[in-house]
Amino acid sequence: MSLKIALIDSDPERAKALEGQLHGFADVIRVRSGSDFAKIVADAAPDLVIVDMALPDRDTLEDLRAVAGSHPVVMFAGGGDPGFAEAAIEAGVCSYNLSGAAVSDIKPIVMSAIALFRRYRRVEVELEETKSRLEERRIIERAKSILMRDRRMTEPEAYAWLRRKAMNENRKISVVAAALIKKEEGNDAKS
Repeated sequence: MSLKIALIDSDPERAKALEGQLHGFADVIRVRSGSDFAKIVADAAPDLVIVDMALPDRDTLEDLRAVAGSHPVVMFAGGGDPGFAEAAIEAGVCSYNLSGAAVSDIKPIVMSAIALFRRYRRVEVELEETKSRLEERRIIERAKSILMRDRRMTEPEAYAWLRRKAMNENRKISVVAAALIKKEEGNDAKS
């Protein structure tokens, strides 16, 4: 499996050494530190981003935050500042390591970062889907309440009415419910 890796490093010698460690395992795209690497990373569409810096700064974290949502990020840093490590993880870094990792450690670090990123993305997607379903459920419940109050329907009758209207209009029941709520809010505003 050959990966496409974007390598960002402030030190050309260190970048060359890391690129050597990745030889045969990945195709490496070097990105100069300080450049607009968010755009470069987006254009290159790598499988992984590696940032290797002796003293990463807060600007680097902001740049990482911009790419970490769509790419797994591994960071090698010169110092073991726990506060900065926590900030890096919060910015989306999947793996924070001290520079100088052994050659034999690079592949497992990269593979675990990719696995963690995929798992995190799956959880994010599931969370968004769950939030969406809950919001739809809330809208439907509110629309049923309006129908029950205004048309003196029972809850099953109100739901059946929404369902029938949605089927007749070939729309989702939550869309029909939202339209009913919007109409109700418009009527309330006129009063």
